[in-house]
Amino acid sequence: MTTSNVDASLNKSGTDMDRLRAALEAQARALGFDCIGITASGTIENAGKHFLEFIASGGHGDMNWLAAQPERRIDPRGLWQDVRSVIMLGVNYGPGQDPLAILQQRTRAAISVYAQGDDYHDLIKKRLKALARWLVATVPSEVKVFVDTAAVMEKPLAQTAGLGWQGKHTNLVSREFGSWLFLGAIYTTLELPRDDAEIDHCGSCQACLDICPTAAFPAPYKLDARRCISYLTIENKGPIPQEFRKAIGNRIYGCDDCLAACPWNKFAQEGREAKLAARDELRAPTLVELARLDDAAFRALFTKSPLKRIGRDRFLRNVLIAIGNSGDAALAEEARRLLDDSSPLVRGAAVWALAQLLSDEAFTAIKTNAIADERDESVREEWELAS
Repeated sequence: MTTSNVDASLNKSGTDMDRLRAALEAQARALGFDCIGITASGTIENAGKHFLEFIASGGHGDMNWLAAQPERRIDPRGLWQDVRSVIMLGVNYGPGQDPLAILQQRTRAAISVYAQGDDYHDLIKKRLKALARWLVATVPSEVKVFVDTAAVMEKPLAQTAGLGWQGKHTNLVSREFGSWLFLGAIYTTLELPRDDAEIDHCGSCQACLDICPTAAFPAPYKLDARRCISYLTIENKGPIPQEFRKAIGNRIYGCDDCLAACPWNKFAQEGREAKLAARDELRAPTLVELARLDDAAFRALFTKSPLKRIGRDRFLRNVLIAIGNSGDAALAEEARRLLDDSSPLVRGAAVWALAQLLSDEAFTAIKTNAIADERDESVREEWELAS
């Protein structure tokens, strides 16, 4: 990698932090980052308190990794005691069309915008590592990079670094990019010039709260993950609770409703092109084609995709819930075929889907033989509840 005259000057002196900051920002944008901000390591005390309250309430559900070693999350120095500055970076992934329009196409699958392309963890981490290498080569220092997989509270740090603020839906909102930013962090031992924290611009708006299909927000700025469709379709490993199945509609991976409702998104859509492209085959696939995926086909379709991590069984569980909500009786045959699947999770969801699509008489006729052969208690319970 060649260095500019500015870089060479910095290598010689290593003292002009303002010029380093300017060069760092230019390099970040050259690598594809849309925004950058810098904060001190000990700036998120209030966010840490809120996080501990969230864990104590059980709002994290089965995401036990969130509750593990909370001291490493509530202060960057708990993760790395030598960190002096935190460089926060964002990449715009705003969609080019209304992400909620797919919800009206009930025989097609709605996949969250962020998951329609390759896994952002891999894409963003490559850029972070490249920027970190440039920084170390320019001014000798130590660095660590993080993308949503370590004990880092990215959103509070991004707010103190001036990239945006945590909205009432608990996600970051930017005045330039709305609710559509991937975040990454570089921890460094350098004392870099800080940015001012962003203030809350939500005002009286609560569009993100009002649109939530499952009432996952008990109050503004508070999320109960156990009611969130993103949690239910991704993190939840068991059957989706009965009370949420209808509300899920055709969302088979994640949910964009609260993000898409944010009025600040209009600024993200004015001449700002998303830097991470969606794959055509994941924009609006049919439920039929997804229901027919065996394990090999599932892995092939979702190579490099975040969907791959939930595995075929949980994926088909979600697809079957969408089939049950489709209102299309022709899809009942897909659910019926999956009554013979090797996974109890899939069979149980197939039972529910059939109950939604068939007449009582037709459903009972299938149940009589199927329940007699079923040995899994959870699936037998689905049959009984669907009666």
